[in-house]
Amino acid sequence: MEHKTKIDAEDGKQDLVITREFDLPLDLLFKAYVEPELVEQWMGTKVVKLESKKHGSYQFITTDPKGNEHGFNGTIHEFVPDEKITRTFEMENTGFPIQLEFLEFQKLTDDTSRLVIHIVYKSVTDRDNMLKLPFSYGINMAHNRLQEILNKLK
Repeated sequence: MEHKTKIDAEDGKQDLVITREFDLPLDLLFKAYVEPELVEQWMGTKVVKLESKKHGSYQFITTDPKGNEHGFNGTIHEFVPDEKITRTFEMENTGFPIQLEFLEFQKLTDDTSRLVIHIVYKSVTDRDNMLKLPFSYGINMAHNRLQEILNKLK
């Protein structure tokens, strides 16, 4: 199956760019990232806190197939509705350092939009270690769920 979410990771660089086009209006795509009920549905995670504003923060907990809980959190540094979110992302209790994420939401037509996520890691090694995980599969699966769930709200 072709992955609709594309990941561009140039060798020797400490960042990557994730791009996905959705058959969703821009405002609905943005809501999927800022409304706790929607985040829980498409990410399959529990939203402990989600302050969708500048200087806000978030905390999510996910449970793996063995029942182990894994937390991740961050701080929102920039928040422009229907345009962009700049935030940190930390996987709790792991060896992965905090990363910086720039999410840009772009209107293509009245019914389609694009999400571009630029992620900067502390080092090339950290970025490469992240890519060794089922990262591409996971982000594609999540974005496919996002599209499916939000199709019902159009």
